[in-house]
Amino acid sequence: MANPSSAYPEAAVGAWSAMRAFVAAHDRRTELQEALGLGRGLGRVKVLVLLTGGPMTLRDIAGATGVDAPYATVIVDKLVSRGLAERTAHPEDNRRKLVQLTASGREAAALAGQILAEPPAALLALAPGDLALLEDVLARLAAATANARLLTVTDGLTKIHAPALADRPRP
Repeated sequence: MANPSSAYPEAAVGAWSAMRAFVAAHDRRTELQEALGLGRGLGRVKVLVLLTGGPMTLRDIAGATGVDAPYATVIVDKLVSRGLAERTAHPEDNRRKLVQLTASGREAAALAGQILAEPPAALLALAPGDLALLEDVLARLAAATANARLLTVTDGLTKIHAPALADRPRP
């Protein structure tokens, strides 16, 4: 059977492989687990950091993290049981609850942010010009990814939304 990567440019395959290996080698899950004591997955950390933006409903949390509502409830239950979050009545709809961080939750989220923001030593060792180039390339990849998400498929045809075209160079 043919190597599936042979259908792609060798440089792209190599760059993708190197990026995956670098990120995997500098995974912060263990450090987050030890510092925060929130268990193995990153779901609780994601919600903790997400709630730094202010109170959210469970539906909003589920949508923002890409999980279903029952799993969002499990995550929030764990944060509440550890005193990191609390549920309060929604001011406009008593049938819904808002989830917000407690003081301990804000401290834990700040610690998570510090851990996640610390660049690996290998990155810090790069020359300033290399860092600037890497940042530029990654910013362009992020922009291309954001624009690609604005594409929708309708009846098998790709429809491009106007915002995806806004940053495109004009002839």
